[in-house]
Amino acid sequence: MPPPITKATPAFVSRSRETGTDYVIYLDAPDSARGAKPMPAVLVMDGDYLFDAASAACRSLMRAGRIPPTAVIGVGYGFGFGSPGNFRGRDYTPTAAPEEPMSGGAGRFLEYLSASLWPELEGRLSLRERGRVIAGHSLGSLLVLHALFQPRPFFDLALASAPSIWWDNRSILGLVSRLRERQASLKGRLYLGVGLDDTPSMTGDLALLEKQLGETPFKGLEVVAENFPGRDHYDVVPSTMTAGLASLLG
Repeated sequence: MPPPITKATPAFVSRSRETGTDYVIYLDAPDSARGAKPMPAVLVMDGDYLFDAASAACRSLMRAGRIPPTAVIGVGYGFGFGSPGNFRGRDYTPTAAPEEPMSGGAGRFLEYLSASLWPELEGRLSLRERGRVIAGHSLGSLLVLHALFQPRPFFDLALASAPSIWWDNRSILGLVSRLRERQASLKGRLYLGVGLDDTPSMTGDLALLEKQLGETPFKGLEVVAENFPGRDHYDVVPSTMTAGLASLLG
């Protein structure tokens, strides 16, 4: 697998008591992020790979006046896909599956993001309490969906780019269904994006989620879905990041 591609220098390393892992944190924030007025922040999964794309999208939207000043935080491992030091297969999966022996750790990782990392970020930046954004691509978007579909989600704005709904026989669809049975409302906003040249499994599974949310919607949850012609699983990221952040923060 390719090495991490971000050109950014990590801002700091965050030790998680929840997972026992050191995470490499990338940070891009306007100078005003350290001022008095709280601003939104975007937590980006697979920060070693996606931080540059998310940061570029955010800065472009800010320059155009389409979103307010926003901080972008990449959460990474400092190791490439497939490396023993990269725990995305554990951290991003809500359920355990045979193909990934360490999988099913999304609950602990989400606790780290909300209970440990976020307070650390608040000590460095002036961040607003509502309108927290979590963003990801592929398996990272599976974590994004898990984070949103909680009884009281800490991250109420979710950007899911080409989410890996296939994981563990589409178990995430069951999680959404069970939550809907327990509660009729869920305040938040969800952006779903995929390239039309992605695999039939990825596009088809996303259509299943859209159908499910359309037939049994949550009151208070706004869902925006976009398909990008001529884009596949890999080159769709700049499009989904730009469109997703504009939709969630514009």
